[in-house]
Amino acid sequence: NVTGVQTCALPISPAGPRISLEAEVPEALFDGMRTFLSNRPDWDQYRVITSALAGFLFQNGCGDGCVAQHYLNGLFYKGAE
Repeated sequence: NVTGVQTCALPISPAGPRISLEAEVPEALFDGMRTFLSNRPDWDQYRVITSALAGFLFQNGCGDGCVAQHYLNGLFYKGAE
């Protein structure tokens, strides 16, 4: 676009389009995620994985505006208080 700021054509909300992803992870990571989720009822496994993937991509140079938006949403999400 004209301003040089890339906008995301897809919704950023959890209800937006999704794909199915299956991955094998070390048991220690799974246990850590399970512990994290048991202490944070406003999070779910999908949100954890989305946040982790967006963080990895953003921090490793991905310039896609949608990725950046997911990353920033994860940083500043306040949850149900």
